[in-house]
Amino acid sequence: MKILLIMPDAGIHRLALGAWGISFREAPLTLTTLAALVPAELNASVRLVDESIEPLPSEKVRYDLVGISCLTGTATRAYAIADRYRKAGVPVILGGVHVGLRMEEAREHADSIVVGDARSSWPGLLRDFSRGTLQPVYRSKSSGLDQWPTARRDLQRRFGYMTPYTVMATRGCRNTCDFCSIPAARYGWHTRPVAQVIDEIASLPARRFVFNDVSLLEDRSYAMELFSALAPLKKVWGGLCTTRIGDDDEMLELMARSGCIYLLIGFESVRDASLEGIGKAFNRSASYPLLMAKLHAYDIVVQGCFIFGLDGDGIDIFEQTTDLVDRLKIDIPRYAIYTPYPGTTAFDKLQSQGRILHEDWRYYDTQHVVYRPAGMTVPQLDEGFRRSWEHTYGLRSIRRRTLRPSRNALISVVGNLAYRRYISRLRRDGDRIKAQDENSDAYTACAA
Repeated sequence: MKILLIMPDAGIHRLALGAWGISFREAPLTLTTLAALVPAELNASVRLVDESIEPLPSEKVRYDLVGISCLTGTATRAYAIADRYRKAGVPVILGGVHVGLRMEEAREHADSIVVGDARSSWPGLLRDFSRGTLQPVYRSKSSGLDQWPTARRDLQRRFGYMTPYTVMATRGCRNTCDFCSIPAARYGWHTRPVAQVIDEIASLPARRFVFNDVSLLEDRSYAMELFSALAPLKKVWGGLCTTRIGDDDEMLELMARSGCIYLLIGFESVRDASLEGIGKAFNRSASYPLLMAKLHAYDIVVQGCFIFGLDGDGIDIFEQTTDLVDRLKIDIPRYAIYTPYPGTTAFDKLQSQGRILHEDWRYYDTQHVVYRPAGMTVPQLDEGFRRSWEHTYGLRSIRRRTLRPSRNALISVVGNLAYRRYISRLRRDGDRIKAQDENSDAYTACAA
């Protein structure tokens, strides 16, 4: 059996080398984990294609089964790929977060869909397919992580990612941010046995790795045990966490001692009222300066994420945010537009208010406006968003934020150079706002 597993292009920032590329993000675990779950008795050959770093294989190569994992922002592309293979007579399986949130839509483009955590259903699906008894829908419930498989990194394209080694310790999130698909997908909260995580990290052939957990520190006792066991390995790592790490000096010290050199943190907004409106009231803008000072004292590089277009935002939010980013010397800032993914509280709220502009999933990538904001017009939000990127990745801002003594300065330099390249892509993007029906309220807002 020849199986092709595909992750459609998500427009992730990369260094393009013709049709190929090097991604500036960490290697995803989705396809390598699915490959690890293929039952041995099927004697299957598996090929993985992350379309953001390599093209799809030639149509001359024939596969018995194609599996595609899609997010909302890649759903349109995923459906196009699925339709192409099905037209050629190849059965297609669709899975991923978006499929679980838009089942009927996905079923139109697949022979079978997987809803939920694929670990329990994927092996059975493949056995059914080998027997000719493939079912139209496979449902899985989120389960514990005691038997998490070792990712098939040997199938991952070499030199495709700036950070090729990714590890998962926890799954899900205990927070309920209204824009996030994780609560909507109902993954729950699960921790993987620390001993298993440490064994996997110890086996990695490199010193650097990344935790891809959505929020690694939600269970304090688990995180403390993990970092204590990790410290003797003398590895260095990056990961994600919330601003609450600034309230726990003991954990921060242990985390740094365990090898943490990089953190992605969702600051989201400089306005507390806006933070409360999205279910992230535990962020407090007044705490940001002290948090940054603590992290920099440990030489931890910070990628700080901010969202524009929240209901508490006016047109002055852009300058307020970029000024704060410069003042606090946030190493690698990242900006997003508030995006109401289907199934989220944000989507339900905006839909009930008639503020969703369309459901063209190509634009649901956090870089395009897909709803009518409360405090400004659609063009004002788009213009302010692009202007913020331009300011922050201008040379003056880069110098102001990054010229400080640090053992990990190279991470900041590479991150800033990568996003400077992204600015060029933003400038070339002539399809910023989807055209609207001239009779619709949304069109009126866009044209204002």
